[in-house]
Amino acid sequence: MSHAARVADLGDLVPTWMLDAARAGGARIVPVEQADTIVWGGGRVPPARLAELIEDHGDHISWVQLPWAGVEPYLDLLDDQRLWTCAKSAYGDDVAEMALAMMLSGLRGLVPYSRATSWRDPGELGANLFGAEVCIIGAGGIAEQLIALLAPFRCRITVVRRRDLPVPGAEHVVTLDRLDDQLGSADVVVLALALTPATEGLIDARRLSLMQPTAWLVNVARGAHVVTNDLVAALSDATIAGAALDVTEPEPLPDGHPLWTAPNCLITPHVANTSAMLQPRLAERITDNIARRAAGEPLIGLVDPTTGY
Repeated sequence: MSHAARVADLGDLVPTWMLDAARAGGARIVPVEQADTIVWGGGRVPPARLAELIEDHGDHISWVQLPWAGVEPYLDLLDDQRLWTCAKSAYGDDVAEMALAMMLSGLRGLVPYSRATSWRDPGELGANLFGAEVCIIGAGGIAEQLIALLAPFRCRITVVRRRDLPVPGAEHVVTLDRLDDQLGSADVVVLALALTPATEGLIDARRLSLMQPTAWLVNVARGAHVVTNDLVAALSDATIAGAALDVTEPEPLPDGHPLWTAPNCLITPHVANTSAMLQPRLAERITDNIARRAAGEPLIGLVDPTTGY
């Protein structure tokens, strides 16, 4: 059904720039009692607040636009009574760029070099990304952009995904049930998939033991994909060469946690896309989807309530 969206004015729950983005797409901003659309600001507001709004006004809310690519905080709210969209693929460029930086930092030894306080003998430290075997778990916007960024490095790329469908630029595509078969040959394993009950704890002690001792694990998805205690042990025992993590479990990672001092671990505080990067990407997504809704075109970033992403 095509019509101009009536977006709820939720006061401080939605930043002004989000409402401006909705207006730019042709929406009318109205009191929540008259709205058919919620553009959710998220931030530090608990999901329970959105749940209250849906409970109170769900009979006339037909679409909810969520702010992030991952929707795990809202899994209990997803239903088939209304459309749900998120920002998946909107931040693919930013996160893929971080993944590439982490891959190079790990393979080229920048983690120990950057922490050194005196000139050191490099020995055999450092490996090339050129021609490397890269296993990317996930086939969304991050994977798509990362594959494009890796093209000049002539990597041999395997994508592991839920469905057996081709991925442009990947040499091989396999389903998740064949993940174990791919880990032993990868120089880098990149986690770029949605967090669902099926993917929580995906990388545990057994799967870390399948990786090469020279391999790096890069996580730009969600911390809960990795069993943290198992990773700490694998780094300590040199089961793998190292890990580069933009996300952790728990998050924030507590002061004094052993990952902070692991010499083969690079940690960034969930900044693959910062607030400054996020705002223009999300504003563009909101404007685009509002315009699509008015034109009766398919919305971008549709969430499937049955799969949870």
